[in-house]
Amino acid sequence: MDKPLRIAMVSHQVGRNDGQGRVNYEIARAALHQGHRLAVLASRCASDIADHPNTELITFNVSKWPTQLLRNVVFARQSTHWLKQNARNFDIVHVTGFITWAPSDVNAVHFVHGAWVRNVYYPFRKWWSSFYTAYQRLFTTLNVKWELGAFRRTDSLVAVSRKVAKELESIGVPHEKIRVIHNGVDTEEFHPGLEDRSRFHLPSNVPLFLFAGDIRTPRKNLDTVLKALQDVPGLHFAIAGNPDGSPYPAMAKALGLSDRVHFLGLTREMPTLMRSVDAFVFPSRHESMALVLIEAMASGLPVLTAHTSGGAEILSEAGRILDNPDDTSLLSAWMKELAANQTLRRTMGEAGRAIALSHNWKRMAQEYLQLYEEIYRRKRNGSETSSAKLNAISCEVS
Repeated sequence: MDKPLRIAMVSHQVGRNDGQGRVNYEIARAALHQGHRLAVLASRCASDIADHPNTELITFNVSKWPTQLLRNVVFARQSTHWLKQNARNFDIVHVTGFITWAPSDVNAVHFVHGAWVRNVYYPFRKWWSSFYTAYQRLFTTLNVKWELGAFRRTDSLVAVSRKVAKELESIGVPHEKIRVIHNGVDTEEFHPGLEDRSRFHLPSNVPLFLFAGDIRTPRKNLDTVLKALQDVPGLHFAIAGNPDGSPYPAMAKALGLSDRVHFLGLTREMPTLMRSVDAFVFPSRHESMALVLIEAMASGLPVLTAHTSGGAEILSEAGRILDNPDDTSLLSAWMKELAANQTLRRTMGEAGRAIALSHNWKRMAQEYLQLYEEIYRRKRNGSETSSAKLNAISCEVS
């Protein structure tokens, strides 16, 4: 690159403790390391990014608004106004999904509401059944419309998995606009090592598998895991996730599994927990690119998942993939096989670790920066700039 790029990054979060925020954080860190200049438009930003001399931080405090929908709308209005005033000062505008009504050069797509609402597992079809359901249906419906507009106003869309790329094509996004860049993993933080089950009050000398995710929603599919566990005597399960409002502790009790299912709540020690179990099970019914899958692979764990869970596409010999996420019988058979076969667990775990090493954060960030450079070269050679687009169209929000 003959000059540092001036990059505007627009996202709610840029930080280490959130999936989408972590992706933004790693891109920002790599860009600053290479000498690029960065403007971050966010509600929250990690201090090492915000305090860097090449960073300009523009924060939009939307926390006072009462719902996520209103917070998103207010953020989009404020970011649109800022970009209309300042886009000429930047070579690349990077956004995530629907975050602004302004045009962009790169849109990183972590979720496609237009595909989710048509999914057989979408739970809010009877929108009149409760206020919560009506709100969720409204949230999805508006995001379907706003996301499609955002996808049309960008130069390139980055799908975080091939599954997301297919979803984008299913809602009419041209194939040539889509680039797949898988999310990364910290292979130094997540790695094989000595177990420490006592830290989590987990039993020793028993086969122990792990499920991690939001256990308050059926989308993550813990119900199928618990049903499958009934047919695998002796196998224990650690469940990491907030149990408040979750139906699954009661379900485990009703199925007679209370002695073998250990609800841990939220944990900030996921790397240690993954080193303390024997396998990871995550047959999510709808996922874009589950970071927890690749974190398990980096930890040397065999993985049981489903094709509906984004990220399964990179699994290869590191695990098994259900065609139907609700196939209790097959999942039970696989769990039984892994619980009894330490050699198989080790072989799959080693394969997963090797795959994860080629999907680290550095690799991911470099692919984004290469895309930035490609777009910049096209623009410099005569393509329309984002700032020119801003003047060429009438914004959807005044």
